[in-house]
Amino acid sequence: MNRNPVSPSIASRFTALNTHIETLMPVLTPSSVLLGFLFPSTLVQLKPFVPWFFALMTLSGSLKLRIRDLGTVVTNPLPVFAFFLSAHVLMPLAALGVSKLFLPGYPDTTSGFVLLFATPTAVSSFIWVSMFSGDGALALAIILLDTLVSPFVVPFTTSLLLGAHITMDTSAMAASLIQMIVAPTILGVALHELTRGAAPKLAGPFLGPISKLCIIVVVSANAAAIAPQVNLGGSRTWIIGAIGMLLVSTGFVLGRLIGFVPSLGGPRARTLVFSVGLRNSVSAATLATSYFPEAAALPAILTMIFQQSLAAVYGRLLLGSKSKGKSPPP
Repeated sequence: MNRNPVSPSIASRFTALNTHIETLMPVLTPSSVLLGFLFPSTLVQLKPFVPWFFALMTLSGSLKLRIRDLGTVVTNPLPVFAFFLSAHVLMPLAALGVSKLFLPGYPDTTSGFVLLFATPTAVSSFIWVSMFSGDGALALAIILLDTLVSPFVVPFTTSLLLGAHITMDTSAMAASLIQMIVAPTILGVALHELTRGAAPKLAGPFLGPISKLCIIVVVSANAAAIAPQVNLGGSRTWIIGAIGMLLVSTGFVLGRLIGFVPSLGGPRARTLVFSVGLRNSVSAATLATSYFPEAAALPAILTMIFQQSLAAVYGRLLLGSKSKGKSPPP
């Protein structure tokens, strides 16, 4: 007798739907940005609900995480230390310097880039690590640890680098990160542990497509919030996009260069390429529209369009051919 309360046929249909939506995300994400720009007065009404949609997205991804994944940090902390040095020291400094160099006199844009590269690594980095034969346990450990410390790292980094140039409520930002990222992650890990891995099997097929729809809503609402500030015919928007591509590319290359340290070679080196290179741009856009001038969200909004495509390009350039085929979400 089948004791599973969820019909296998229903679960398999939702799994197939999720896979289909994942393959369309490279098109759906920029389309969501475009929708926000075209219908700002309508979609901006969803902005108050964005933190809750984001929390659901985080819960869906965190169901796969386990406490034992942190064991990687305990047994060998060097790769995690290298990640934090690269992702949360060198990249925010690069974002600050490059944005000031190419767009002097635009502190809101500089704030947006610093915020983008202060946010946690993207959950989708684990999928890219899996496709390019990296260290999956290390990738999960980085995601989990980076998520848990984000309420401290993000406000501290932005305040340290931008404090003299912009006013921000760091306490409110930390509380928002706890609501959107930390609390759902703790809940997801707890459910995984308490059910001994059954939770992701039962809820995963259904939360997968729902979380992708949440991404579309969040991206559209954030784009709608900054639409009045965007001039697609102006050169500054295109310069911001070009700077974003340069910085994201720098992240991938920096992750690869760190992998040449003798004790960080092999699968660990492959992991650092994506852990350092990919950022949670959706959370950056959400924070920017809530705690910064709205124009600060433009770097994150534009980065959503090309970040995953650059991951595929640099994965092939820096690591060679993929070992598995799967399309990751943004």
